Amino acid sequence: MSDTLQKSSDIDLDKRPENGRATAIKSRLTSWDSIILVLTVLVLIVASFSVENFGTSRNFTFMVLDLLPIILIALPMTMIIVTGEIDLSVASTLGLTSSMMGWLWNQGLSIETIIPLCVVIGAICGVVNGFLITGLGLPSLAVTIGTLALYRGLAFVVLGDGAVADFPWNYTGWVTGTIGGGAVPNVLILIVVLALIFGIVQHATPFGRSLYAIGANAQAAHFSGIRVARTKFWLYVVSGAVAGLVGVLWTLRYSSARADNGSGLELAVVAAVLLGGVSIFGGKGSLPGVLAGVVLLTALQNALRLEDVSGQALNIVTGSLLVLSVLLPNITTAVRGNYHRRRLRQAASR
Repeated sequence: MSDTLQKSSDIDLDKRPENGRATAIKSRLTSWDSIILVLTVLVLIVASFSVENFGTSRNFTFMVLDLLPIILIALPMTMIIVTGEIDLSVASTLGLTSSMMGWLWNQGLSIETIIPLCVVIGAICGVVNGFLITGLGLPSLAVTIGTLALYRGLAFVVLGDGAVADFPWNYTGWVTGTIGGGAVPNVLILIVVLALIFGIVQHATPFGRSLYAIGANAQAAHFSGIRVARTKFWLYVVSGAVAGLVGVLWTLRYSSARADNGSGLELAVVAAVLLGGVSIFGGKGSLPGVLAGVVLLTALQNALRLEDVSGQALNIVTGSLLVLSVLLPNITTAVRGNYHRRRLRQAASR
């Protein structure tokens, strides 16, 4: 009798690791990251067969250029939202740095000097946001809505309604060009490098793990030794610097420095980040999911443009995705939680 019980116990113990691995694999396959990745691949495949010119190399180049500003700004935005904050001033920072780029070019500065200056200007905008939020304790939503208007207004003060369009061809040509004259855009190198840097920092460093701790419970993170205010402050500085860099790339792509460049881009960035599974309440989300969300949003917009859908309809699609990106992950989490609790109750009743 005792030998039988011992053998049964040994069998159960042998099964536990296998069950644990199976559960982990199942959880990963049914996670929001996996769902959004599969959905993105499906949209790309369907659009390639159903939308004329979508699958061409020329359209691929244009689509990468379209996702460039969204994906770069989404990298620091992901970290900010993971901590439970938000930055809605990024598009206005882009517009301000674009205006400054045009103004500095008119003053006779070289493009090699202007580019780093614009990145620094963007970082200064981030310093202002970070100080107001972490130094004075003001809510990030209210602060960045205010600086959204402030920075856009300053952009019009700097450049007015005019445009500067005589930038050097070797810079504008590089931004819009491809590697070796093929189908891979030059800017894809920049996207990959920055995505790898931000991905490693967020998912493979103590700093990245501290972001999730702050988002889950800022007070507990503070008592555990994490410098919450300092961490958030530098996130806003980095967000501003990246927005400044995107302002430069935007200006060079269109060869036009304007005060209204990037208007409304913050909506697409936030929609892509939330669509990628980052919780608006903080503490959850991953960069791979965000990258998939950016590609999905850009692919949908690109396919609709090829079908001659109006700009107003594109805004409707972006807004709808923003609502769904908040709603669907919460529904998915609730369904999985109810299923898990039901399984536990069934196991307990046996």
